[in-house]
Amino acid sequence: MAAPLTAVRARLLPVTCCTAAGTGGPPPPSKNSSNRPPHLLPLPTTGTTAPPLLRLEAPAPAPSAAAAAVAAMMLALSPDEALAVGGEFGILEGRSFALLHPLVMGGLFAYTLWAGYLGWQWRRVRTIQDEVNELKKQLKPAATPAAVGAGADSSSSSPPAASPKSPVEIKIEELTEERKALIKGSFRDRHFNAGSILLGLGVLESVGGALNTWFRTGKLFPGPHLFAGAAITVLWAAAAALVPAMQKGDETARSLHIALNAVNVLLFVWQIPTGLEIVGKVFEFTTWP
Repeated sequence: MAAPLTAVRARLLPVTCCTAAGTGGPPPPSKNSSNRPPHLLPLPTTGTTAPPLLRLEAPAPAPSAAAAAVAAMMLALSPDEALAVGGEFGILEGRSFALLHPLVMGGLFAYTLWAGYLGWQWRRVRTIQDEVNELKKQLKPAATPAAVGAGADSSSSSPPAASPKSPVEIKIEELTEERKALIKGSFRDRHFNAGSILLGLGVLESVGGALNTWFRTGKLFPGPHLFAGAAITVLWAAAAALVPAMQKGDETARSLHIALNAVNVLLFVWQIPTGLEIVGKVFEFTTWP
């Protein structure tokens, strides 16, 4: 569509009026009439009055649609608008709820290390017994006392002197005492309880973190932090799924359980820098509460 005419200004230009002798008609065209600019238009007149010329000026350019879209986008991304989806979710879009996820995940990282320690101690209870059984196989049978001579008085014979303990026997006693102390620690039950809490709260907060991002921005941002968080959640579930086989004594399941949780801890450590970057953006684009 052609742009509307925004300015029209008329100005009378000086002209020379020439008429033929004895006639009242309009003046003859001058030789320079062909050089007249195309934007000078004569106004209709009567008689011998010279026609004034109307000067038309070009309209001012209208703002383009692209410029208007860019301006609207800049207004939408203004830091003053902290709630990206317009505040329809209230406090769920604020800074308090956004900081809940990194705080909980930081606690879960420390709790993951604690659960791993408990699991290792419970594994130690089982492996110590295996070590004791292997050491007992290395013990030599005790020497039998010399037979008492025939007719000799048994009361006059002195008891045999106690032989010193061998290094193997000493090691067996040490391992046995250590195992008793570990059993008193109830590491099996404590590890099971810690793993259950870690699985439930971890999955809950992983989903909650994604929802919080959507509350604040109206969308998710695929990237290293999101993908690592999804992998950690899957590893939690996979490690927990191996527990029934572990309770039946499956050593393969136990080894795989340990391997999955080790990878989980490494992903957790690798995810911390990206999480801190997101926390910085939360402080930049959100307000209390």
